[in-house]
Amino acid sequence: MFKPHSRFFCFLKGYNCFVFANHGTLDSHGFARNRFWAVEDDPPPFPTNTLNKAFVDLILKPSEEDMKIWPHSFEFRLRVALGPGGDLMLTSRIRNTNSDGKPFSFTFAYHTYFSVSEISEVRVEGLETLDYLDNLQNKERFTEQGDALTFESGVDKIYLNTPTKIAIIDHEKKRTFVLHKDGLPDAVVWNPWDKKAKAMADFGDDEYKHMLCVEAAAIEKAITLKPGEEWKGRLELSAVSSSYCSGQLDPQRVLQSS
Repeated sequence: MFKPHSRFFCFLKGYNCFVFANHGTLDSHGFARNRFWAVEDDPPPFPTNTLNKAFVDLILKPSEEDMKIWPHSFEFRLRVALGPGGDLMLTSRIRNTNSDGKPFSFTFAYHTYFSVSEISEVRVEGLETLDYLDNLQNKERFTEQGDALTFESGVDKIYLNTPTKIAIIDHEKKRTFVLHKDGLPDAVVWNPWDKKAKAMADFGDDEYKHMLCVEAAAIEKAITLKPGEEWKGRLELSAVSSSYCSGQLDPQRVLQSS
């Protein structure tokens, strides 16, 4: 058995948020992250390229306790693949296996935390000019201004209709994280900042300075599956060296070459 809630790399930790829409009895992050998964020895074919990659296939099915809080049958398959250069690929497949003919709806996110040198030295490229829902302002809808995201206070936003590639640029470390996603139209950006960090039991008082959560997600519009239907979402993460150009990082070159 395997519980996917651990550090994948030195720069990243994360887990699946299998969040079901319109069901008030569930935790805001769903229950997939708190369950033990089985290693699948003979999975059905995954529509992903695993050439030159080490990978493991995991499966999660609902327990009797899960059925009590969310009465639907499903199969959640997750492939975790690691490339020779350190790239990480996560592919999720969720199938409706209800025998009663009922569809179900859910929302989803890869809850990935990135280690950064200093949050004030980080910028995010790819989300500028997009609409977002601000969870710190009752989910009001706004449009992002400026040519990049920078951070001077707490943030908890859901960006809508995002591109397939997003770059997290760490100026001090001269390193860029590139997120390449499919089937996940939204992106969550979160950092608790000082006061909220101090109020969180599982979060160090100063840890907010050295982390940023950027999640590939499908949140605004719930995914609905009829019995027998399957949804797939994929996230590929890579860390590349960034070079200075006239005193600035060149994120466009990073995005174009990744």
